Amino acid sequence: MKKHLFIGGQEVSAEHYEPLRSPYSGEIIATIAQATVGQLDDAIASAQAASTLQRKLAAHERALILSKVAQLLEEHKDEAAKCISLEVAKPLKQSYIEVERTIQTYLYAAEEAKRLNGEMVPMGAMPGGEGRLAFTIREPIGVVGAITPFNFPMNLVAHKIGPAIAAGNTVVLKPAPQTPLSAFFIGELFKEAGLPDGVLNIVTGDGALLGEYLVADPRVNMITFTGSPTVGKRISQLAGIKKRTLELGSNSAVIIDDEMMTEQVIQRCVTGAFSNNGQVCISLQRIYVIGNQYESFVEKLVEAASQLQLGDPLSNETDVSALISKASISRSLQWIQEAIGDGASLALGGKIKDDVILEPTIMLNVPQHSAISCQEVFAPIVIVNKVASMDEAIAMVNNSAYGLQAGVYCKTLETAWKAAANLQVGGVLINDIPTYRVDHMPYGGVKLSGTGKEGVPYAVEDMTTSKLIIVKV
Repeated sequence: MKKHLFIGGQEVSAEHYEPLRSPYSGEIIATIAQATVGQLDDAIASAQAASTLQRKLAAHERALILSKVAQLLEEHKDEAAKCISLEVAKPLKQSYIEVERTIQTYLYAAEEAKRLNGEMVPMGAMPGGEGRLAFTIREPIGVVGAITPFNFPMNLVAHKIGPAIAAGNTVVLKPAPQTPLSAFFIGELFKEAGLPDGVLNIVTGDGALLGEYLVADPRVNMITFTGSPTVGKRISQLAGIKKRTLELGSNSAVIIDDEMMTEQVIQRCVTGAFSNNGQVCISLQRIYVIGNQYESFVEKLVEAASQLQLGDPLSNETDVSALISKASISRSLQWIQEAIGDGASLALGGKIKDDVILEPTIMLNVPQHSAISCQEVFAPIVIVNKVASMDEAIAMVNNSAYGLQAGVYCKTLETAWKAAANLQVGGVLINDIPTYRVDHMPYGGVKLSGTGKEGVPYAVEDMTTSKLIIVKV
């Protein structure tokens, strides 16, 4: 399968193509076009040219296109789920969940397209405002540059192009090098749904080269990026004053208060730590257990995690499969050994199966300075540490360069409010893991976790500008 660039509503050939290999089998599953800077320039020019038409498209017309994409994705969900599992090694049953979420994301974007309203400004509330009628309207920002990661290759694309199109913008999308197939899949659906040519353009190739050109180009009015803090900082340097949303990283934690160790809590922690092979921005990476339940909690967590099935991502039985790359495997093993050298112990896992799968790994008593605690591990690894009090647990969670989401299991409203008020994160989940997300909620963090909020209505707001109109009567 040979995949070309998608520019101006047409497939465009490239001078060079690179093989795309399955992270699980190593087999070549496609050859992918590698765009030149000149072809990226063409994509930006196409988006800019289509911007005039797109901003004039009525809200109900944009909503209809987005709804049609959701309908087409529903009709092709088996193919879409298999596509995700092939290119990212996400277990198939988890890929189906991603497809369902993607459908809902586009449906919600369709509804948001109809809710682009401004507000009345009471000019008479201030001296000198008499005899004037004022109101605001929201207008598209223009060309949106979208750079997406590999871990949710269909839904995180939807979180960028869905709101952008709902708001009346055009898009130049650069998907992650490992996951272009999901992006091209969606591009074909938008074409079939009647999206005007040039509104969505998809370019693949050298991430640093194309990404930097896209960010710096003055015709691109906004950048929306999900990825590493290092790249996020570089984007901020290049973007200047243009608007940007940066969803960067995390080492999310959950606090479990005494007497909260239930079977449901154990299962939620397993889900949070090991879903998508641990490659989730809000993957549960740190667990802090308060009080006397620590040993029992560890025993039950190890028992539950041991039941997970490892293997082929295309099998309906698989829970954990291959990491995205050999480099991710090497880094994970290195960090595990570093933590052991720092005095931590290994309760489960830490081994490689079939050369590509890191077994679900649970580590105990990990010092805070160990990379596996203070950095984003992005692998099926979770640490479990014992703490004496809620205050100590909150301090442990906050002693991090990241701050995306955190969870707290507790019994009293007083404890819940104390945690919510003092945790330095973008979202606090009471009696749930930090890995929870639905696609319309505000989603974004503090510190190195980024700036701005995703979630369909919040992204639509970010992707519009407010214009004030005053009429003297």
